[in-house]
Amino acid sequence: MTIGKFIVFEGIDGSGKSTHAALLKERLEKLGFTVYVTAEPSEGEAGKLLRRCLTGKSDLPEEAIAALFAADRVDHIKNSSFGILSHLEKGEIVLCDRYYFSSFAYNGSYSPMDWVIELNAPARRLLRPDLTIFLDIPPESFLSRIQNRSEKERYEKIEILKKVRENYFAAFRALPDEKVAVVSNARPLPEAAEEVFRAVLPLIESPNRA
Repeated sequence: MTIGKFIVFEGIDGSGKSTHAALLKERLEKLGFTVYVTAEPSEGEAGKLLRRCLTGKSDLPEEAIAALFAADRVDHIKNSSFGILSHLEKGEIVLCDRYYFSSFAYNGSYSPMDWVIELNAPARRLLRPDLTIFLDIPPESFLSRIQNRSEKERYEKIEILKKVRENYFAAFRALPDEKVAVVSNARPLPEAAEEVFRAVLPLIESPNRA
């Protein structure tokens, strides 16, 4: 059975994750692949509560939010209706907007990162990405990228995002066994999109998932 590939887009708020996921989906589908795009928080019950917390409609301590993200991630992996594994088992390429590195970077700004990594150990055991693409932008540029959003989220403050960006690179160093490609998105979109595709190309040329 051919197993699909799992590719995650990471980055600070406004880094272009959803844009690049859409562009990569279009390009892969033209090559004949079936592509499923998803995001975290998920569509599940924990994900719904997280979205309320992120937009200020509910409030929980940061430690509880970190735990909710870890729980939602396991649901996102295994859920029978929208789970990532079910799509991979059908041989699809799954593109995910955020995964556990987001927890390490964001929740790790409020709690010890080692604790957040351990909290996500079940998800890491269940499913590691074939590739994580980190879209890097200067934190100062996020304001112009999100100015048309109707809702601003919990962590969308310049001081927080500077720390989050630092945490991403700290997490990459702490977990050298993870496959990560850093792509600068502070340049024309076609150039960044081409680098994203070049990073993905070795995965789709290989016959099977490891």
